[in-house]
Amino acid sequence: MNREWSDKNKLAQSKLKKATFYDGINEFLKLREMLMQEMLSWKKLLSSDDYCAIPFINADGYHSKTVAYSIWHIIRIEDIVVNSLIRRKKEVLYENNFDKKIGTDIITTGNELVKQEIAEFSQKLNITALYEYALLVKASTDEWLKSIHYEDIKKKFGDDDKKRISELGVVSADESAVWLIDYWCSKDISGLIKMPLSRHWIMHIEAANRIKEKILDR
Repeated sequence: MNREWSDKNKLAQSKLKKATFYDGINEFLKLREMLMQEMLSWKKLLSSDDYCAIPFINADGYHSKTVAYSIWHIIRIEDIVVNSLIRRKKEVLYENNFDKKIGTDIITTGNELVKQEIAEFSQKLNITALYEYALLVKASTDEWLKSIHYEDIKKKFGDDDKKRISELGVVSADESAVWLIDYWCSKDISGLIKMPLSRHWIMHIEAANRIKEKILDR
C-alpha cells in the first residue's frame, strides 16, 4: 500500500473521535483529494484503449480489472453508499443524465463482472463523462462530510435499509456482489467513512496504478 496514503488514512481514522472529530474529517478530505488527483493524472498518460486494457486478466486481485472499471467501481459504490443508503436521496448517477452519458446500461457496482465481461463493459464507457461523474460524486460526498457531526457517525442500519437498497437494483443479485448490502448495513456511518469513502479508494487506485504501469511498460 502507498505509504503516504496509508499513513494519511491511519491519521484520519485515529482522529475520528469526539475530541478531534473535525480534524479527522479534514484529514479524510485531504486524503480523498490526493486520491482524486492521482485518478485524474491518468488522463495525461493513458489513451482511450488503455483505459479498457486488462493486462492481468487471469490474475487474482483488484489488478485483474481495467482502469476504467476501477474508476466506475470506486465511484459507483460511493454514490450508492452515501446518497442511497446514508442520505436517502437521489444518486448523482441520475443527475444530468450520467446514466445515459457514461454509455452503459449497467447501474450496479460491477462486482458481478469477470474477465472479458469487464473488458467489454469498459469499452462502452465514455471516459470523459465517467470522470465528470467521479468528480461530482466526490464533491457531493465532501460536502456531506463537512456537514456532519460526531453524533451522526454512530447511526446504524437495519433490515429495512437492506431491503431498500436491494429494491433499487444498484447491487447485482449475483453472489459475488449481493454480499455488499449486508456488509454496508453491518457498519455504522463511521465504518462506512473508513472503508468505502477512503480505504476502498486506496486499494483500487493502487491496483489501477499497477495496471497503468504494465500498460505503459509495453
